[in-house]
Amino acid sequence: MSPSLATLAAVLVSALVSMPVFALAHRGRRDADAERKGSRFLLGAGDFLVHWFMWAIAPAERVLLRAGAGPDVMNAAGLVFGALAGLLIGTGRLEAGGWAIALAGVADILDGRLARARGVSSPYGKFIDSTLDRFVETFAFLGFAAYFGGRPWGAITVAAGLGGSLLVSYAQARGETVGVSGSGGLMQRAERLVLTVLGCLFDPALCRMLGLAEGTVLLSVIAVIAVGALGTAVHRTIWIARRLHG
Repeated sequence: MSPSLATLAAVLVSALVSMPVFALAHRGRRDADAERKGSRFLLGAGDFLVHWFMWAIAPAERVLLRAGAGPDVMNAAGLVFGALAGLLIGTGRLEAGGWAIALAGVADILDGRLARARGVSSPYGKFIDSTLDRFVETFAFLGFAAYFGGRPWGAITVAAGLGGSLLVSYAQARGETVGVSGSGGLMQRAERLVLTVLGCLFDPALCRMLGLAEGTVLLSVIAVIAVGALGTAVHRTIWIARRLHG
């Protein structure tokens, strides 16, 4: 077993052990921050996972608060991890790239939580947070483009995945500028991040097990992201347009 898979196994075991602890210790209690943001992971089916994860990273949040870290530190960390992910994926180190994407995602969550905990939430913070998210996602897809560039359907699949992902965010952002918040849909930022992380981490082992060329599983995951993201973008566009027109 590779070190990356061993680490993943340890993380999964820790998660499975901690989930019952969370469920028993926090019956019915939900994370106020996630509730305020209206998080609907997997159309609400993954709500338990959202609140468990916020509970799981709370110790890291407390450590950062005691250390004096602010949201800009987390924004910078997320950007660095995102760029590193693109570099690692583009050079064929998929598992390491997957961990970098995961760390960028955690930094993205912590920046907002630190801002709210310190009482420094502002339009500046919202702008930087959402814009840097797009940079991080673009870095990862540039890595995918470099990795899959020479494969049949590789370039078009990656381009569709990136285009769909950006359109999901663009539709919501444009809707909000005209007074309609068009959030929701199956393939939001959280779903895309989880799928890309899992695709990168599991691809090498699954491809070896199935006798496939490395990257085959990951490319299939990106295709799922592309279809889901484009569908979500269409859904948001129609939903917003109907409310504006109606």
